[in-house]
Amino acid sequence: MRILVAEDEETLAEIVATGLRRAGFAVDTVYSGDAAIAYLSLHDYDVVVLDRDLPRVHGDDVARHLVGTGSRTRILMLTAAGSTEDRVMGLDLGADDYLPKPFEFPELVSRVRALRRRSARPAPPLLERDGVRLDTVRRTAERDGRALELSPKEFSLLQILLEAEGGVVSAEELLERAWDAHADPFTGAVRVAMSKLRGKLGDPPLIRTVQGVGYAL
Repeated sequence: MRILVAEDEETLAEIVATGLRRAGFAVDTVYSGDAAIAYLSLHDYDVVVLDRDLPRVHGDDVARHLVGTGSRTRILMLTAAGSTEDRVMGLDLGADDYLPKPFEFPELVSRVRALRRRSARPAPPLLERDGVRLDTVRRTAERDGRALELSPKEFSLLQILLEAEGGVVSAEELLERAWDAHADPFTGAVRVAMSKLRGKLGDPPLIRTVQGVGYAL
């Protein structure tokens, strides 16, 4: 799951991004409305956590842009303007959810996950294949009843492979969906993370490499 945090208070933006990464999401941060539109045009985000009071381009205009382009990205407005009138206005602009500041972080994570489930490419809460069972709500994984201790990145890779239902997923798609915009496509990050995931899944091997194409479960 890939998220864009658009918040002009850089410290708060990084705190939110760090917490969301620890919850297993790939997160990018921007600090202005024009940067938000640029990132949203370049990458396929599941959710944008959007402050309304952004510089250069107002958050409301970012929401209008997303709605006008027919984007599948869900909008969670996160703002200090928390009156009923403000909430109604934000939702009328096209926001899918609205969370006033200050907020409790577990609630933010829960709302982001709820929006993901409502997105155009929903994931069922339980994914199973070849003895692997992944609970996307509780964030637990097991193989043949054996619990798997996966890092957030490994969990994301396994979820993407399971969602493909045996189909091949390219390294480029894995990089796009499981890493943020700063990931270097030439570092071999996907190969290294996939190797670690294979080790944790154990024998017999489940993940196969399709040379020159990608990976399949």
